[in-house]
Amino acid sequence: MKTYMANNQSIERKWFVVDATDKTLGRLSTEVASILRGKHKPIYTPHVDCGDYVVIVNAEKIKLTGKKWDQKIYYNHSGYPGGLRERNAREIMDKFPTRMVELAIKGMLPKTSLGRQMFRKLFVYAGPEHKHHAQQPESLEV
Repeated sequence: MKTYMANNQSIERKWFVVDATDKTLGRLSTEVASILRGKHKPIYTPHVDCGDYVVIVNAEKIKLTGKKWDQKIYYNHSGYPGGLRERNAREIMDKFPTRMVELAIKGMLPKTSLGRQMFRKLFVYAGPEHKHHAQQPESLEV
């Protein structure tokens, strides 16, 4: 018996909508990252992008446990000497409501060109509206 290996021609992709209202950031991110990778499918092949498309709505309504709103720090660097900036989770949420969800999911994907390809199938929106109704996405409970 031969081992089945999926390829780009044999993959059927679906669209899912996830409502992030009152969901914990890490729990939501692990489920979505697994769907983007395709690990929920029986044809999962590690070196092929088998995953589905995911649309996350209400990203501004996620929750964090403990004191993470004030103690979780996000760093970025401008590229210049002394250009390291740090912001806590509350500041990131005020300025960029979708960024925390995107960064959490991106960190759970492979750090390769395949991981970047998987990340492009993620769409995050701060409010309840999205523009992917034509794809007829299924609702996914996480």
